[in-house]
Amino acid sequence: MKYYSLRHQSPRVDFRTATVTGQAPDGGLYFPETLPKLLPGFLRELRTLSKATVALNVMQPYVGNAIPAADLHGICAEAVDFEFPLVPVAAGVAALELFHGPTLAFKDVGARFMSRCLGYFAQRGDTPPVTVLVATSGDTGGAVASGFLGVAGVEVVILYPSGKVSPVQEQQLTTLGQNITALEVQGTFDDCQALVKQAFQDADLAKRRFLTSANSINVARWLPQQLYYCFAAQQWPEGAAPPVVVVPSGNFGNICAGLLARASGLPLGHFIAACNANEPVPAYLRTGTFTPRAAVPTFSNAMDVGNPSNFVRILELFDNDLTKMRAALGADTVSDADTVAAIRQVWNEHGYLLDPHGAVAYTALRRYQAEHGETGGMILATAHPVKFPNVVEPILGHAVQLPEVVQALQGRAKRSVPLAVDFEALKAFLL
Repeated sequence: MKYYSLRHQSPRVDFRTATVTGQAPDGGLYFPETLPKLLPGFLRELRTLSKATVALNVMQPYVGNAIPAADLHGICAEAVDFEFPLVPVAAGVAALELFHGPTLAFKDVGARFMSRCLGYFAQRGDTPPVTVLVATSGDTGGAVASGFLGVAGVEVVILYPSGKVSPVQEQQLTTLGQNITALEVQGTFDDCQALVKQAFQDADLAKRRFLTSANSINVARWLPQQLYYCFAAQQWPEGAAPPVVVVPSGNFGNICAGLLARASGLPLGHFIAACNANEPVPAYLRTGTFTPRAAVPTFSNAMDVGNPSNFVRILELFDNDLTKMRAALGADTVSDADTVAAIRQVWNEHGYLLDPHGAVAYTALRRYQAEHGETGGMILATAHPVKFPNVVEPILGHAVQLPEVVQALQGRAKRSVPLAVDFEALKAFLL
């Protein structure tokens, strides 16, 4: 498998190079030159296969000869070594729970897969010491910190917006130490992401630091997200129509991976990008014009992205054809007030506790079902409610019980480095 830059000004590369470098030299995102088709036998046997076997079958064509099959199987097995239950929430709605990993967020799979791929390349000795530079709006940073903790030959630097992540998310970013450094940026996620992108384009830094990204711009973080949808298909009622799939969407890597799995032959229905007040993509689907915007803070903070990097991959997937995109993908915008109302309603009526991101998805699905009739749908529950106490605890009337992985962080000292929204300050730190 080869990968090409979406700016088309750089040579094609293999999986190893795309993973180690993160972005192409021209600043573009890498995209696979061919879209593998899931084999009929794989689809027939999907319900009976182990998670590791599913992951190997899906990822092997993208990895190609960069990692032998036996080693790749081990990487896949470790990346998906927890549960992904599809849980009934209400009539016509199921939630695919993606928060049972070590940092209670869907990004654990991609971070674990990428870290183990980089570790494999580092052990071979053909990769220099790497600095993973990553921006986070909430969950990416914790997943990356956990996934890369202690990986030899890899240093991790995470930029996060001060005061705009939840307490648990901040603990996961700032308390691990070792090869993990957290930079607390006095700005928004978009500011963090812009600083990271600028760092990758700086010639001085390139001479002194071997930088790569662990955001979903990196193919090793982005592509494994297809596995969620395979695990959902394993559990979807046999013989039922393919589900409407509603994905809480911020940087659009997750939903792009789902659309990629659908294009590869996985039986999935219409996709809906469920957005909060940050709505450049819903606006594009309405008007045909994409306009980046300053990020607006909301209760569903991991989706507070005004210029989603992965949307260019969705455009590529649909050949920049708006009509073709609209046939497969819709979008909705959900306010904070409607988000809270959904959490309250679902808890009171069904005893199921949504986090704010899942509540955005639930609201979007119910609106779609009301307009198109009662169709079976699933939402992606991307983070554990414990990460959002300020939103969910007033509804519950008591604190959310802390999972063991969160209890282990309590009392640990926060260690972060304050940083202005200033590229020269970031550059000086890295040098």
